[in-house]
Amino acid sequence: MWGGGRLGKFLAHSGVASRRAAEQLIVAGRVTINGRLVTDPAHAVGRLDQVYVDGRRVQPEARVVMALYKPTGVVSTAQDDRGRPAVVELVPPELGRLYPIGRLDADSEGLLLLSNDGPLTLALLHPRGQVPRTYRLLVHPVPQASTLIRLRAGVRIAGGLARPSSVKLEQPLVGDRAWLRLVLHEGRHREARRICAANGLAVERLIRVAFGSVGLGSLRPGEYRILDVAEVRRLWGSVRHRVEDVQ
Repeated sequence: MWGGGRLGKFLAHSGVASRRAAEQLIVAGRVTINGRLVTDPAHAVGRLDQVYVDGRRVQPEARVVMALYKPTGVVSTAQDDRGRPAVVELVPPELGRLYPIGRLDADSEGLLLLSNDGPLTLALLHPRGQVPRTYRLLVHPVPQASTLIRLRAGVRIAGGLARPSSVKLEQPLVGDRAWLRLVLHEGRHREARRICAANGLAVERLIRVAFGSVGLGSLRPGEYRILDVAEVRRLWGSVRHRVEDVQ
């Protein structure tokens, strides 16, 4: 439920348009509040105010947070210029417009959160939030003890030091391959794969099994579930710095 705030934010939260496009609508004189024309995007909108755009009533969307198992071959965007299937195509239309919170590469799979909650998305993705992401990676060859030590020490990649907060070798081994479990906190582009490559490990499969307090659970590729209020509250608790601290 809308708790009050600026008009531009209200329109964006309601799914009318992006924040910038919503502000352009307001300045263009296409928005009224309680029958009065408003051209200031910063104008306050209360819970009981009636907002219209081009004569049509606008009401805020209910906030939704979804946990989805992204299959391989699916991109974590709204659309793809190469014609690959997009993750939003797995979202039922009746849930409204949901957007991926971060990304998983097309050749990676596992937990992807989607939501229409802008502040939550910002808090989860901001580097200062330090929200843990847990990955299982099937790698070749089996990492030696010295390799695990180097993985824990971190490696230099573009953007600085990439250092997992946890590195575990799962047992039993899979022949000349092994499952590694890494916990990262920033979500840089292909970070887990780049850390492994820097240590001579080829990644055959990558599955994200947790994002903050939310786990993949029993979801199978293409399946999803909607987080309840308690789960969303715990997800907020995964953020080291709240949204007001990182804006």
